[in-house]
Amino acid sequence: MQHRIVVLGAGYAGAVAAGRLARRLHRGDVALTLVNAEPDFVERVRLHQLAAGQDLAARPLAEVFAGTGVAVKVAKVTGVDVEGRRVALAAVDGREGTEEELAYDTLVYALGSGWDDGGVPGVAEHAHDVSGRAGALRLRDRLAALAAGRPVVVVGGGLTGVEAATEIAEARPDLDVALVARRGLGDWLSGKGRAHLRKAVDRLGITVHEHTAVGAVAADAVTTADGRTIPADATVWTTGFAVHPLARATALEVADRGRIVVDPTMRSVSHPQVYAVGDAATAIGPGGKPLRMSCASGVPMAWQAADAIAARLAGTEVPSISIRYAQQCVSLGREDGLIQFVTADDRAVDRALTGRLAARYKELICKGAVWGVRRPTLGLPTRRRRVVRQEAPSRAGAHAAL
Repeated sequence: MQHRIVVLGAGYAGAVAAGRLARRLHRGDVALTLVNAEPDFVERVRLHQLAAGQDLAARPLAEVFAGTGVAVKVAKVTGVDVEGRRVALAAVDGREGTEEELAYDTLVYALGSGWDDGGVPGVAEHAHDVSGRAGALRLRDRLAALAAGRPVVVVGGGLTGVEAATEIAEARPDLDVALVARRGLGDWLSGKGRAHLRKAVDRLGITVHEHTAVGAVAADAVTTADGRTIPADATVWTTGFAVHPLARATALEVADRGRIVVDPTMRSVSHPQVYAVGDAATAIGPGGKPLRMSCASGVPMAWQAADAIAARLAGTEVPSISIRYAQQCVSLGREDGLIQFVTADDRAVDRALTGRLAARYKELICKGAVWGVRRPTLGLPTRRRRVVRQEAPSRAGAHAAL
């Protein structure tokens, strides 16, 4: 009987996990299904480019996983029964009568995250986001409809906000682009990084409102917490990410933000048949700090989970990898960039790469991420192991099995 592995979500983490499992386990021993709400693999790190009017290459999941043994199912996940080991699915178009259940022996939960409105009045109704393809396309249409001189406000001074503001300002120099940051501009960067970022926003004509919190968003303006009004024909909200709410509705142990609590092998601490990777999981990294939501964290988490699952099913020693940070890659339009080198626990060091060379570096990173989805073992030869036992320990014995 085949061991049924279901992977929920085909972002960077989920897609890599599915592909790596397919290369680690004998095809006749496992039935591997990847469930995703879209038929294509979406390059999330490029969605600010899509919003700014650039066209991205289509990457159908059916092509990405052709010949691998991974069955791709395009459906929306509506529920997970971790006690009964079943996943509830519905058609993405919401048609009645299309609900179904998918049973699993091992589940990899990688549903990821979306935008977080922070409970700020008016954000859900009036703001745009670049956390998913649908949101980026809506923003793209809105920007295309704006006449010259109209104001656009990007709220959020982190990596996503900086990339969105600079991309829009470069693509549409006729618009009046502003960036609202709760803290100082680039205050997480090194001195060299902050100086280059400020030079870039000045070059692009972006107005920066530092140390400014937003209290409300309307259709035509942003109101700051201290009562000022900033005109905005389009508001882009990039203040952070919220995980998919589904995990909180299950019996899985989750942290305060709804992320699944996992051990160093990305296995749920409460339900050993469930692994969680990417933004959906709370995993501890260097310095005892939780790994941040990012592609840089999600991909190695997927490597670890896939290798741990394969080893446990094959009855071999469970490998362990070190998940650490090396750099933060920031595009500042198509011809400028910033590579901030960091410590293992993601703190900036006094080294940064800037300008055109940094832009090329960031482009290589983006291309490398897609390359890694198609080659989840990094092009190295692999031996598919036979499944020698079905993993079904009780929750009480979960830690003993590690």
